Amino acid sequence: MLQLRIIEILEEQGHTKYWLCKQMDMHYVSFKKMIENNTDSIRFETLEKLSTILNVSVGELFKQEDTGKSTLQ
Repeated sequence: MLQLRIIEILEEQGHTKYWLCKQMDMHYVSFKKMIENNTDSIRFETLEKLSTILNVSVGELFKQEDTGKSTLQ
């Protein structure tokens, strides 16, 4: 399963979730769902903004978790 690793990046950089939420100018509920990987979609615009604010490539925002089962049928 593909997941965002925003919390890991924030910890590596010494930033807080509150700091990022303010930088992103998002509603807290939407922001919380996004960083906790409780969303089914994310806009390209949001990925680009995250990448710029956190100074990482878009690819670095993601990690792939092996769940042991294929989601493709």
